[in-house]
Amino acid sequence: MKLSRGIILAIASLAAPGLAFHLAHAKPTSKVVMSADKPANDLMIRAAKRQHVERTPIWLFRQAGRHLPEYTAYKETTGKNFLQLLDDPKDVAECTMQPVRRYDLDAAILFSDILVIAEAFGIEVTMPGGVGILVPKPLASPGEVESRLPKTVDVKDKLSHVLEAVTLIRKSLKEEGRDIPLIGFSAAPWTLMFYMVGGSSKKNQELGEKWLLEHEAESQELLRRLTTVVIDYLSAQVEAGAHMLQVFEAMGMMITPASFEKFALPCMAEIAAELKRRHPDVPLMAFPRGACYANEWLQAAGYDCVTIDCDTSAGGTREALAKAPLGPGASAPAAMQGNLDPAILRSKLGSDVAAVEAAARSLLQETGPQALIANLGEGLRGDEDPALVAALVDFVHSESASMIEAAGR
Repeated sequence: MKLSRGIILAIASLAAPGLAFHLAHAKPTSKVVMSADKPANDLMIRAAKRQHVERTPIWLFRQAGRHLPEYTAYKETTGKNFLQLLDDPKDVAECTMQPVRRYDLDAAILFSDILVIAEAFGIEVTMPGGVGILVPKPLASPGEVESRLPKTVDVKDKLSHVLEAVTLIRKSLKEEGRDIPLIGFSAAPWTLMFYMVGGSSKKNQELGEKWLLEHEAESQELLRRLTTVVIDYLSAQVEAGAHMLQVFEAMGMMITPASFEKFALPCMAEIAAELKRRHPDVPLMAFPRGACYANEWLQAAGYDCVTIDCDTSAGGTREALAKAPLGPGASAPAAMQGNLDPAILRSKLGSDVAAVEAAARSLLQETGPQALIANLGEGLRGDEDPALVAALVDFVHSESASMIEAAGR
């Protein structure tokens, strides 16, 4: 059944004050495009849509990159740093493929960065080493929203190399016999704004919230522009071959709940509403890191799967989602993703296979193996043991399959 805009607004109005008004003034701009061909292994897609699975699927935040010896070797061979690798679609495809060659993962995720949209707006992004990613020249004043930034961005021009990489990754997955879903992603508007005005995740952390409170008109205009481009960017990834989409509100801990509800949530709701209009069969996943209280709102806004971080109760979230308003057209609460602690994958901290299996078993028992995507509560940071990562992936598969089989007897 085709959903009316009125139904979307009614659900949105339950999620947060002002959300329905924001969606009512969003202007659909693109035609409906169906998602890429269904992969042979569609466990992730079915789990996100709350359909029956034979085993719980698993992938990992930052599954590509620093924890893999082959990634380190590849960087040394190419002589490129992380940001330089992102400029070449062939490098992006290679780095995306590395973890799915090593582990029996149920999805690949585009090897990219959350700040590519900021770069597309003309904001310089650097990686000097040891301090994370930096924006050396953030917006110095609210007036620079108008004086420095374009009104919008043509993502098919400015981010054409990313879209080319998506298509190349899909080709590599099929050619190598690893026909699993490809996840496209973007940072959410608030997270992008946080970096564009503060410049770093470690310094000037108060500037983003300060802008929201003291320069509301300029902040809303910046968020509006970012929301439009995030939608276009994610939509273009689907058109290039992505099967699923992930929206990362990575700086959710840097905004108060009241400001999240007023500023960040309407952007994420507009993203969900428009992407569901353009790509109704593409699962949408959201991760409000450090702000998982927002998952009930995100369910009501239309996200198929919400993510919980390491500090959030998996069982408590299941219960809360069951009582919260459903998304437009949904007949059941959102699926869940998360929330294993990456520390269980660090042998140098004393973890071992037994600890990995105990943690995975606890998650599966707390939430049940259905409507669940096993993942971490935060990304791999680079010091994880690949042997323990492999043990986690394999155990989630075997244990969940046994649980599902036992339940069916």
